[in-house]
Amino acid sequence: MNSLKNHWKALLFAPLILLLVGHFFLAYISPNNFDPEAYLKKRQEYQVTIKRDVWGVPHIEGKKDRDTAFGFAFAQSEDHYQTIEDAMRFYRGIQSASNGYESIPLDYLVQLLNIWPSVDQQYDTALSDEIKEILIGFTDGINYWAAKNPDEVDQGLYPIVPKDLVASFSLQHLLFYGIQKPIMELFEDTRKHTISMDSNSTAWKLVEETPLPVGSNAYAISPLRSSDGSTRLLINSHQPLTGPVAWYEAHLKSDEGWNIMGGAFPGSPLITVGANKHVAWGATVNQPDLVDIYVLEINPNNDNQYRLDDQWLDFEIKQASFKVKLFGNFYWTVDQDLFYSKHGPVLRRDHGSYAIRYAGHGEIQQPQQWFDMNKADSLNTWKTAMDRLAISSFNFVVADDSGNIGFFHNSQSPIRMEGRNWKEYLPGDRSDLIWDEYLPFAKLPQVVNPDSGFLLSTNQSPFEVTAQGDNVSRTDFSETFGFPKRMTNRATRGLELFSENDSMTQDDFRNLKFDNHYSANSRAIKYLAELFAIEYADGSPYKKPLQLLRDWDLGTDIDNMAAGLGVCTISEEWISEQARKTPPPVKQEFEKCVGTLLQKFGRTDIPWGEINRLKRGKMDMPVAGGPDVLRAVYGRGLEEHGHLSASGGDGLFIFVSWDKEGKQSIESIHQFGSATLDESSPHFADQMPLFVEEKMKNTFFDSASLEDNIEREYEP
Repeated sequence: MNSLKNHWKALLFAPLILLLVGHFFLAYISPNNFDPEAYLKKRQEYQVTIKRDVWGVPHIEGKKDRDTAFGFAFAQSEDHYQTIEDAMRFYRGIQSASNGYESIPLDYLVQLLNIWPSVDQQYDTALSDEIKEILIGFTDGINYWAAKNPDEVDQGLYPIVPKDLVASFSLQHLLFYGIQKPIMELFEDTRKHTISMDSNSTAWKLVEETPLPVGSNAYAISPLRSSDGSTRLLINSHQPLTGPVAWYEAHLKSDEGWNIMGGAFPGSPLITVGANKHVAWGATVNQPDLVDIYVLEINPNNDNQYRLDDQWLDFEIKQASFKVKLFGNFYWTVDQDLFYSKHGPVLRRDHGSYAIRYAGHGEIQQPQQWFDMNKADSLNTWKTAMDRLAISSFNFVVADDSGNIGFFHNSQSPIRMEGRNWKEYLPGDRSDLIWDEYLPFAKLPQVVNPDSGFLLSTNQSPFEVTAQGDNVSRTDFSETFGFPKRMTNRATRGLELFSENDSMTQDDFRNLKFDNHYSANSRAIKYLAELFAIEYADGSPYKKPLQLLRDWDLGTDIDNMAAGLGVCTISEEWISEQARKTPPPVKQEFEKCVGTLLQKFGRTDIPWGEINRLKRGKMDMPVAGGPDVLRAVYGRGLEEHGHLSASGGDGLFIFVSWDKEGKQSIESIHQFGSATLDESSPHFADQMPLFVEEKMKNTFFDSASLEDNIEREYEP
C-alpha cells in the first residue's frame, strides 16, 4: 500500500522544510489514552446490516441515513483502516508527528490554507442537521471499529470527529484543482511571473492550466444515439490504484431514500461518482484558473504591514506549531508565524512577499452538496444540488432515467476585472483586484441533451465535448475565467469514434471504453512526424526499430509488437505537456528508448503485454492500454526492471444504462478487489483477471439479484 505521505509528497517539497525549521525544542510525548468502552456503547444507537456480495463489495442497509453512514464507516474500516488513519493525519495537519520532517510541508499547507479555522467557525451554521447526522454516524462507525480492534489502530489518533470529515472535503477539493502548483512556484529562486499591467500597456498572454498527471473519462449517449432507445453512461474517473484517493466500491441504502451505488475514497461518508435509481454521474478533473498571486509592497519601516489603496495595513499573524517525530516518542516542536492579508495567505520570499487568493477558500459545504447529489431523483434535481456551487472544480457527465444527458464544466470560477492578464502576478496594492464572487453554476459551460445524442469528457476543453454544432462557444466566455484549452488523445480519439457511429449498440458503447489506440491526429503522434523524416544508415541499430515504429498501428493491445517502442518514445512528450514544457527532441527520445529496450529485452519488437503489467501481491498479469488512451493505464518502472507496473488510470469504472422501458442495469469492475489491504482475503485481487480481460461484473444493485449473491450478512 502507498501511504498518504508518499502520495502527496510531490505536492510540496524541500523549500518549505527549509523555511520552517528554525525554532524547536526536544520533547518526549506519551501516547493518548483511547477508551474503547466509551465507543462500544455507541453501537446500540444504530440499526444497520452489512451484506457482502460474492465479490466482497459491501451493501449497507440502514433504517435511517445515519445508520447507513455508521455501517459504511465500519465496512470501510474493515477494508481500509490504515488508509483512513493516514488520511486523517493529513487532514489534521499532523503527519510530521508520525512521519518526521518530510511531512512538514504538508502540515504547513493545511495550516496556511486556514482549513481548520474555517471548519470550526462555520460547522454549526453552514451545514444542515441532516448532513451532520451522517457525519456523526460515519465517525461513530470508525471509532466503533477502532474500539473493537484497539491493538490494530493508532489509539492516539482517535476519536475521529465529524469536523475531520469536513476538513477532508475542503482540502481534497483544493488539491484536485492544483492549488499547490502556484504555491510551489513561489519557492523558486527567482520570481516566476511578471506583474500583470493594464491591458493597454502589455500584450495579453494566456497560459493554459497545468494538466493532470493522468486523467479521467466520462461519456454518455441518449436515446437519440443508441440503437435500442437506451440511455447509457460510462463512469471512469482515473485515480492512483492504491492509497488515500484510490476508489472503494459500495452500495448505500436506507429507509429514508438514500440508495446509491458507486465509488468513494476511504474515509469519505458519501458516494462521489455513481448511480442511484434515477440519475448517475461521472466526474473528470478540469483545472480551470482558480488561483491568483498578488505581489505585496511591504512598509519599509514596518515589515508587518503591506500597502492597500494607499494605506499601510497590518498583517493578521497566526502561529503554527508542528510536532515532528525524531525517533520513538521523541519529537521536535517547530513554530512558524503565518501571515494573512485581505487577499489571503501570504508567503515571504527573498524575491518578494506574495498573497494567495484561491477558489474554495473558507468553503465547507462540499459534503452537503455531495449528499444532495446522492439523493437527486432527476437531472433537474441534480442540477439544483449543483447550484450550491460548493465543489471547487470537476467536470460532470450526467444521465437520468428519462433519457436526459448533460455535460457540466463545474468550477468556482472567480468573476475578475477585465483588462488584466490573470495568469501573471497581480499588484497587491489595489483592492479592486480582490475578487469575491463566482460565476453562478447555471452560467458555466454546459451542454444538455445535444442533438448529436452524445457527450464526452476526458479532461479536454469544455468547448469540445460533442459534435461541433452542439458545443458551447468559447467566445461566449471571458478569457479571465481561464477555462482549459487543451485536447487529450482520449478526447480526439473519442470524438472520432463517436463521429463514426450514429447508432450505437451496447457493445459499441463498451468497446469505446476499451479502445486502446492513439489518434493519428493526436498531439503525441504528431510528435513522431519529425522522427519519420529521418533516414538511418544501413547497419545502424536504429534503422529496423524506426521501421517498426513507422509500421505501428498506434494500438496498445497486449500482442502489439511496436507499442513498447511507441509508448516509450511519445511518453516524454506527454510528460512535458503536463508540465507546460517544450518536449525534448523526438530523435533523442527514440534512441534512448531503443537503448533501454535492447538492454532490458535484447530487442525492440516485444509484445506489449510483456512490458505493461498489472501487479497485485503474487499476481502479475499483462494488461492492454497505455498513457492517454481510452483504456488508460499509467505505469512506472521501465528503466528499473523492464516492466511498466500499472499505478494509475483505469481502476473502478461503471457502466450504467436505462432501457427504453426505464429498466436499469449497472455493471462495474475494480482493478483489484474490495479488500485492497488484506492479502489474505479472497477479495484482495479477485477482480483482477476480469479487469485485464476487459470484462465486467454485476453490481447486484437491485435487491432481488443481491439476495441470490450474498456471501456474508452481518451487523457491525
